[in-house]
Amino acid sequence: MAQPAKLAKISDLFCCTTCPAIDDTCVAPCEGEAPQLFQLHDIPCPPGLHTNLIEPPDMTQNIYDDPIFFQAYSQMGRSLGGLDAAPEWPALQALLPPMNGLRVLDLGCGYGWFSRWASEHGARQVVGLDVSQKMLATARATTSAPNVQYQQEDLEQLRLPACSFDLAYSSLALHYIKDLPGLFAQVYAALVPGARLVFSIEHPIFMAPRNPGWQVDAQGRQSWPVDSYQQEGERVTHWLAEGVIKQHRTLGTLLNTLIDTGFNLRHVQEWGPTAQQIEDLPALAEERVRPMLLLVAAQR
Repeated sequence: MAQPAKLAKISDLFCCTTCPAIDDTCVAPCEGEAPQLFQLHDIPCPPGLHTNLIEPPDMTQNIYDDPIFFQAYSQMGRSLGGLDAAPEWPALQALLPPMNGLRVLDLGCGYGWFSRWASEHGARQVVGLDVSQKMLATARATTSAPNVQYQQEDLEQLRLPACSFDLAYSSLALHYIKDLPGLFAQVYAALVPGARLVFSIEHPIFMAPRNPGWQVDAQGRQSWPVDSYQQEGERVTHWLAEGVIKQHRTLGTLLNTLIDTGFNLRHVQEWGPTAQQIEDLPALAEERVRPMLLLVAAQR
């Protein structure tokens, strides 16, 4: 299958036909106008529209390109079965608007499951971003829709053209981001007024412990000890590989960061499995003991 030519950076995907250079403020010509997909250097864009990325020395940990991690991750149920294999997907899908005609940004797109789903359900254009070359190689090999583009990007350094998307989506990627306020600011500016940001993230109760793991008492009852909850910052875990770095924030910090950016919160769900899901897969019962995932919908 032929692949689209590689683009240098995300800003090269877009060039509004009527907008002048814009930073973080939407202007009327952008609203409702689809960014045009161009190959790099095909058409000169207005001065200042493309933002140069300057790579700082500290980039996001690219654990998904670690051979041991990638091999283990590729065997997980959600890696093999896609969205339908993710038990939180029905709840997350319920937060999404209809895809018809939308310009969609998929942050941390992984294998491209959501990017393809959005295209199949009527999205006009989908841009999937991920830091992992291995994940993107799989995404490109399994995607044939011409309106889906994948690009390698470090979300810590992301620069997006303003007013270019109607929906931003992210599944289990944002807990790796250290500068989450900076990323939220970029996403906010890239969305048109009224557009949504919908994402899942590991729940702070799940991420807080320095040495996460279940404790079982003499009666066989499970508990999830929470320590260092108010001590935000880096957590190093050994999930699928040694030394996986995540960023813990309290629930208040996460939600207030969205509010301070300008987003209006529309829905917050501390996800847990339904009775039917537990009946179908009894191992999910432990997810009712402590929340593992947080689902959030916010609107610009």
